[in-house]
Amino acid sequence: MREYLYLGAAIVAEVTGTTALKFSDGFENLLPTLVVVVGYVGSFYLLSLTLQDLPIGLVYATWSAVGIVAAAVVGVVLFDESVDVAGMVGMALIVGGVLVLNLLSETYAPNH
Repeated sequence: MREYLYLGAAIVAEVTGTTALKFSDGFENLLPTLVVVVGYVGSFYLLSLTLQDLPIGLVYATWSAVGIVAAAVVGVVLFDESVDVAGMVGMALIVGGVLVLNLLSETYAPNH
């Protein structure tokens, strides 16, 4: 269970870093730039802890899928960006694929 806490924290750190990247104005603003660096370094450190116990394919698929959706939500909430129906369907497919991988696939089953 601990590895999933690390993965969740890695996702939060990455989305925080990505959000700060938007605020950094091409690395012209110091504070958001520092948040970018801390967010990405923290995210990769937490991913390294996650990878001690979980397979890389499973971790990366989960990290990237949840990060995509979270970044899109941040874009809508903080930056008044929009997501059309096709975008929502695409994100649902990404999340659905990761759910299948995590819950139904035997590819990463413990006894495989």
